[in-house]
Amino acid sequence: MRCALEPVKQPRIAAIIPVLDEEGAIGSVVTAIPRDWIDEVIVVDGGSRDRTVAVASAAGARVLAENERGYGRACARGAAAAVEGGAEILVFLDGDGSDQPGVIPSLVQPILDRKFDFVIGSRSRGVREKGSMGAHQALAGYVIGGAVGLVYGTRYTDMCAFRAIRADALARLGMREMTFGWNLEMQMRAARAGLRILELPVPYGRRLAGQSKVAGTLRGSLKAGIRIFATIARVACERGSPRGVSDDAEHL
Repeated sequence: MRCALEPVKQPRIAAIIPVLDEEGAIGSVVTAIPRDWIDEVIVVDGGSRDRTVAVASAAGARVLAENERGYGRACARGAAAAVEGGAEILVFLDGDGSDQPGVIPSLVQPILDRKFDFVIGSRSRGVREKGSMGAHQALAGYVIGGAVGLVYGTRYTDMCAFRAIRADALARLGMREMTFGWNLEMQMRAARAGLRILELPVPYGRRLAGQSKVAGTLRGSLKAGIRIFATIARVACERGSPRGVSDDAEHL
């Protein structure tokens, strides 16, 4: 007697979007998320003074309020909530409209195929809208990515926020950075942990509204730069030796 095959259960996938004063963009970002790929959209608000929370909620996102500010803190809060809801794959993207949600399937599919644990977008290698990314930002991605390569043998070309990672892999990394160094810390720890890493070129556009909290002001750029270099020093000097020279993060 033949037994009917049970349908293969697909992992639950959540998109996490940290925001602060993005009422002009967040609605469009949430509605552009491909819901046939993403089971839940979680927007983590870091204390917006505008209508960001209301707009995100109206667009269909689950909105969490994070009382303490910090980019990494918001990402961590969203990741924890997603995992509590059963998510096995986490997608991170910014809420200003510069990341293109339509690219999410390209980031997620290599993980679903069980070929990679961590897939990160590279704005530097992708098509960028004029004025979306300064030359100094692109250069910083290559320089810092090269420095990570010297320490861990895995080279990146960007510190793009747009990425996907297996939830269990993220949990093992022991993330500590609660501000602007979150993205870089994840990349460094992923390389040190020996995760299977893929870097993909992604399109990058200008923000839909408002001003960047990092690149938009000198103060923001300085704060971010200090946190990034502090993150490099802290993670690189932690106990535990690098896993040794290996292949670079695969590039497609």
